Order: sequence, then C-alpha cells, then structure tokens
Amino acid sequence: MKKLLITAFVALSLSACSWVKVTTAGQAVRLVQSKQDAVGCKELGTTTASVMNKFFIERDHNKMARELADLARNTAAEMGGDTIAPISDIKEGKRTFGIYKCITPN
Repeated sequence: MKKLLITAFVALSLSACSWVKVTTAGQAVRLVQSKQDAVGCKELGTTTASVMNKFFIERDHNKMARELADLARNTAAEMGGDTIAPISDIKEGKRTFGIYKCITPN
C-alpha cells in the first residue's frame, strides 16, 4: 500500500512539471486559435509537436496543449516564423501546427 501511494505521489508530482522551455526566439512567436487567424500571412510549413501523454495516468489536456504550443513556437522561430496555429486536435500527445510569417520588417 505504501509503495502504491508513493508511486501515485510521484506520478502526480511529475504531471505538474513542465518539461518544455520556450527559447528566447520562441517567445516572440504568437499562437493564434486557427489558421483563419493567419489569413494574409505567408505559410512557411508545418510542424508536429509531441509530448508524453501518459505517465501512469492521463496528463492534463490543457498542460499538454501549452507544452505542444511551446514546442511549436520554438520550431517556428527556427524556421523564421512569427505565428503558429493548431491545425489538428491533440491525439496521443501529438498536435500539428501551421507556421506563418505575418509581420513584415520595415
């Protein structure tokens, strides 16, 4: 019983941790709700981000969504993008995002 309680505590503690860090360049990338919000932007491509969706128990959906978006923001910055939009639902810890260049430097 004690071993089960310790395992449950560790699983819940880990599920509260965020493993994804946004890079400095990724911080400049904005997340829009859909690709319709990126109309008029140049589409640069797509990226599929993935995180662990289970660790003994199902992970919190909102936390996974934030982590997936953070990974996509990092990738978008590497590709020269400034905007991402989810183009799929989260399935088994994976989500695809469109990457766009919306802001034209002066």
